[in-house]
Order: sequence, then C-alpha cells, then structure tokens
Amino acid sequence: MHTSSHTVLYDPEGLVEAELPLDREPYECLVRAVLAWTGEDMLAVRDYEQIALQLTGHARAVASDVRRRADQLLKSSGPRALADVVLRESEGRLSAPIEGTVHCVQNRARLVRALYERLDRLEAALARGGLHRKGAGGLSAGVH
Repeated sequence: MHTSSHTVLYDPEGLVEAELPLDREPYECLVRAVLAWTGEDMLAVRDYEQIALQLTGHARAVASDVRRRADQLLKSSGPRALADVVLRESEGRLSAPIEGTVHCVQNRARLVRALYERLDRLEAALARGGLHRKGAGGLSAGVH
C-alpha cells in the first residue's frame, strides 16, 4: 500500500496562487533562447514537446496574473480592454495541441512574451492610479 504525502488544496478563487510570485527570469531566458532558434533539426521531437509543455504551463500562470490585474480595473478602461483581447487570443493559442516542432515551441514562447508585456502594462496602469475598482463595492477613478 502506497500512501501519498501530498495534500490537495481546494482553492477555487486562486488566492494561494495569487500570493506566489512568478519565477520570471528563467522563462524570459528560455523565451529568448527559443526565439533565437533558426533550424528545424536542433532537438528531438520529445524535447520540443517538453519545452512546449513548460511554456504552456507558464503561459497559463502569467495569463492568470494578467486576469487578476485586469480585474482590478474598470471594464471601460483601455488597459483592461487590451488585456481582455490578449487573454482571448491566448486562450485560443493555448487550446491548440502541442506539436514537437520548432514552430509550435516558438509560438508558445511568443505567447509568454506577449502575456508578460501585457502584465507589465497593467501593473504600470495600476501604479499610475488608473481607473480601478475599489474593494467589492464602490469604484474609484484616478488619473489615467
């Protein structure tokens, strides 16, 4: 009989994940390396698939951060609207099956890069005191 030492955490609101910062630097290095590839036969198919899986998982985590930041803004704000577009596009791209090709891996790398760019812009908008929601009730408008 094998017993598990893992605990399953029920966190439907994603609160635990929201408190954990992303380990951004290694993924940015991976994205740069992947986007610098020029040939098709550099790695085995299973290696491309593994890298695509890593980038896919990280893209989902960054997309969750983008969603959390966007949800802090008014629905009518420009940064929120752009984030919604990027998130819809990312959902479509992440739903495509993973292939063991340079093209697939580079597409996932571009997605991670685009999500980080949007995350940075959202954080800048929030830091500027852009239009954002205040608590669960009222709204607060700042300089945008």
